[in-house]
Amino acid sequence: MVSFILARKNSSETSEVVDGNSKVEAVELEQLMAVDGKVDWKGRRALKNKHGGMIAAIPMLVTLGFENLATFSLAVNGVPYFNGEMHYDLADAANMLTTYLGVSYILALLVAVVADTWLGRYKSVLISGSLDFLGLVLITAQAHYSSLKPPPCNMFDPRFHCEKLRRGQEAFLYIGLYLLAFGSAGVKASLPSHGADQFDETDPKESRLMSTFFNTLLLAVCLGGAVSLTFIVWIQIHKGWDWGFGIGTIAMLLGIIIFAAALPLYRIHPAKGTSALLEIVQVYVAAIRNRRLTLPEDPAELYEIESDKEAALETEFLPHRDIYRFLDKAAIQTKPNDQSEKPEAQSPWKLCRVTQVENAKILLSMVPIFCCTIIMTLCLAQLQTFSIQQGYTMDTRFINNFHIPPASLPIIPVTFLIIIVPIYDRIFVPLLRRFTGIPTGVTHLQRIGVGLVLSCISMAAASIMEVKRKQVARDHNMLDAIPVLQPLPISTFWLSFQYFIFGIADMFTYVGLLQFFYSEAPKGLKSTSTCFLWTSMALGYFLSTIMVKCVNGATKHHTNSRGWLAGNNINRNHLNLFYLFLSVVSFINFIIYLFVSKMYKYRPQQPIVPDDNSKSKE
Repeated sequence: MVSFILARKNSSETSEVVDGNSKVEAVELEQLMAVDGKVDWKGRRALKNKHGGMIAAIPMLVTLGFENLATFSLAVNGVPYFNGEMHYDLADAANMLTTYLGVSYILALLVAVVADTWLGRYKSVLISGSLDFLGLVLITAQAHYSSLKPPPCNMFDPRFHCEKLRRGQEAFLYIGLYLLAFGSAGVKASLPSHGADQFDETDPKESRLMSTFFNTLLLAVCLGGAVSLTFIVWIQIHKGWDWGFGIGTIAMLLGIIIFAAALPLYRIHPAKGTSALLEIVQVYVAAIRNRRLTLPEDPAELYEIESDKEAALETEFLPHRDIYRFLDKAAIQTKPNDQSEKPEAQSPWKLCRVTQVENAKILLSMVPIFCCTIIMTLCLAQLQTFSIQQGYTMDTRFINNFHIPPASLPIIPVTFLIIIVPIYDRIFVPLLRRFTGIPTGVTHLQRIGVGLVLSCISMAAASIMEVKRKQVARDHNMLDAIPVLQPLPISTFWLSFQYFIFGIADMFTYVGLLQFFYSEAPKGLKSTSTCFLWTSMALGYFLSTIMVKCVNGATKHHTNSRGWLAGNNINRNHLNLFYLFLSVVSFINFIIYLFVSKMYKYRPQQPIVPDDNSKSKE
């Protein structure tokens, strides 16, 4: 009996040991699979085998595709809407569209700061998507109800004096338009960063998947844009603006539902309650306040918290770099031996950590790259405004009696991108990776440079095409022809050259910028960093508005049309000279970029680990 009891006791102890070992192994496995700094929807540590990856990224890509489907038609067809339906003059309609786009992109930076600091990226996308939906509802209502818009009138016929919007109608338009701008800004600000959060940059395999995600993000934008450029634009022109905007509203609602439903799959980056941008500002304030202090010869004397405190705070640690030394003055300890006032007790506006200073240096290093990309959006704005108006004066026949709307012309580069993006990601990137050892195939700066060259070529092509179009109008005595009703005997597909070249430039520059800003930015500025692209685009659109007014003002006494871009008759102005001017400016901008990119100290890329080795290690 005793031996039986002892045997049972020994067996139970053995099973307890086995269970204990299995629990330890489970805990160790969970620690290996855990993703630093990420949680799941219940606030628990996110695990690689349960959360994130391409499976979690797909709903975001679908949402972004639906958002672009809903809003892109306004970006390309906005001038005809503001001009033909709301009765703004052509130049005012173009400026109204570029201002709307500029505000939309500049607000992305504000939303990103709020997302990183308080809301979190997931909540930010949901709230912004809802505002996007509400803005579309208001715009659809105004396009549908005659009491909210002026009576129909042909703005291109000089015999008519079209009624303008009343104050209440104009206020309704602006409320809907800028609700849409705010919502679209939030989606652009938070969704790409939230998608990038689904991948671990320190894992070589997931690092390559992140590159695929950014390329696929462009593909999702192109697919949504393709539907918007063809189906939505066709509906707007042939069935009514209200039907076109209404379909976009439904698409936006579907996108919000799909994004919200995938919540259990996401790796969520929790909001920290502190603004990394505020910490950058503190560095500059502290550096100015300490400007009279002398920098120590040994950088080790600069202030930095101890490693154990660093680990407790779960913040990154960056080594000192010998650049922008004037910012190092923010980390000078004025009382290193005074025990009554420890460094931690000093004001962050007077003393900053070395890591904080290095983050400020990183952002300062990116500013020249950021500035060189503004001109490209300036060129893009012309393709979304004046080039569309060119198309309305030309023969839009595609096959027999089928007419393609001029606003649908960007479908040519978009279609090409839909084909080339998977080929680039699956064939060219792995091939280049073998030679360069870089996960993305080429550096982000090289990719951006290719796009800048192509944007210059696109504007030169646009200038040549405009010379040809005006020559046809002159030869056939149609300089005063009414657009759409009296099309010129030249196919609108001649404009596809400039769209095609600029579409390839899009693939290189804008995706390269997204990857560049995200990979180079400090940890606390990942969401904000991707907004540097949208901010660059915003400044480009604002610059376009200013440029149009300045060019008209500078040339009004030298042309019969009272300015290169003045009036509603595009056949009488000098758009070809404006395009040529932009091509020259773009070329000068590219030369500056070459110099700036060579000066930039690129962060080392994550080394490539062969798949076999990584599997054997696992």
